[in-house]
Amino acid sequence: MKRFLLACCLISCSITALSQGAVFTTTDTAVQQAYRWAAGMVQHYRGQPNDAVGPWYEAALPSRNAFCMRDVAHQTIGAAICGLDKENSNMLRAFATHIAEKRDWCSYWEINKFGLPAPEDYRNDREFWYNLNANFDVMFACWKLYRWTGDKSYIQHPAFVHFFDKTVSEYIDQWVLQPDSLFTRPLHPNAPVPFNKQDYFHRCRGLASYVENVPDLKMGVDLIAAIYRGLSSFAAMQTGKGDTAKAALYQRKAEQYREKIDAYWWNASDHRYYTWYNGAGQFGTGEGEMFLLWFDALKDTARSNQTIAHLLAGQWNVETTSYLPVICYQQGYWRQARNYILWLSDPATPRREYPEVSFGVVEGIIRGLMGIEPDAASQRITTLYRGNTADTAAVRGLKVMNTEITVTHTGKQSTFQHSGRQTLLWRAAFAGKHDRIIVQNVSRTASFRTDNNGQIISFIDLKVPAGSIIKAGIK
Repeated sequence: MKRFLLACCLISCSITALSQGAVFTTTDTAVQQAYRWAAGMVQHYRGQPNDAVGPWYEAALPSRNAFCMRDVAHQTIGAAICGLDKENSNMLRAFATHIAEKRDWCSYWEINKFGLPAPEDYRNDREFWYNLNANFDVMFACWKLYRWTGDKSYIQHPAFVHFFDKTVSEYIDQWVLQPDSLFTRPLHPNAPVPFNKQDYFHRCRGLASYVENVPDLKMGVDLIAAIYRGLSSFAAMQTGKGDTAKAALYQRKAEQYREKIDAYWWNASDHRYYTWYNGAGQFGTGEGEMFLLWFDALKDTARSNQTIAHLLAGQWNVETTSYLPVICYQQGYWRQARNYILWLSDPATPRREYPEVSFGVVEGIIRGLMGIEPDAASQRITTLYRGNTADTAAVRGLKVMNTEITVTHTGKQSTFQHSGRQTLLWRAAFAGKHDRIIVQNVSRTASFRTDNNGQIISFIDLKVPAGSIIKAGIK
């Protein structure tokens, strides 16, 4: 209780509370208050410097003083925005380091501040809780963090390379996750002997979904989406290394999983995806659709929009809802994204103190509302303001791609500056179809794309030398 009282006090703190991360300001006072609360909570969940596990932040039930693989994979970008880079690196490396053959190439699902597997989820190497999505989600998180920070250790450190290599090969084989085995695999591969179905350390040692309340679950659509995204991330890493043949091989493997989703999991009568398949050979629906969007596994625009519509029409727990701000912004549902930010940060919202919530709000504002998308692989940073043009919004001191950037959106104009040593590519994007974009008072030809909600986005790529201030806008 004392910790939550302290967190409440942070809401009224000055901008000093945000000094360890990016500083965000906006004339939209409701969003400003949401960011101030969320960034304060992120700092509140930071571990103590002398904790045995090393730099960490809470990414599980707060009472456990621990971090689990799913929550960390979701919270990393929010953490990076708030200056928790050492924590991200240390925690993800802890997961990678503990992958082991004796655990059938699982890691520890949850690690506590003492550097030990959390006893709530682990008894011994044969009896423990583990959601099979986790390895692939961590791979995706590492790839995203490399793109965000420019830190190549996320894709090149030996511990991560070993984790990735084992996950895309032995892990898939050991847990019978090949594309053609998704419906025929055993209900409990690698189960302890003797098997006690009443012991959740037995029946949940290798759950085939993040959704944990389906009896006799054989496969979750969210796991298939996770494998797709994990293998796609692995393929992108190989491209960065110059191994185009290996990259092509694993991208083809990734596509096999994505194709299974559309071929077998779409419920045409209900206009939504099934989310689980059980041991009796039955499909069913429940939670899990969110991860189809989180892992960007839907390429059919009509189906992805129907999935979004179903999610927007439902009521979900705060963990699931915390994914919606950034997803809605990226999918083109900007008004709904802002509504979710305000709901998640509302003191009346039940369980808003769950760590994923504040980290998700921070990411939703900086990556979603401000549209900031760094890509270290191409040395490009995209910005797209998704707020009301009557408002002004700015972020300064944001560390991305081994530099710090300042981005200001004012009306129909965006300003970009960075302090790095090398020239960067800025993709200045604006809502609507605009044939010309004004750059430093010079009119230039724009390019176009369309988001999933059908809105046209106009953009232009600009080279920005270190220290210079570039302005781009529309009429």
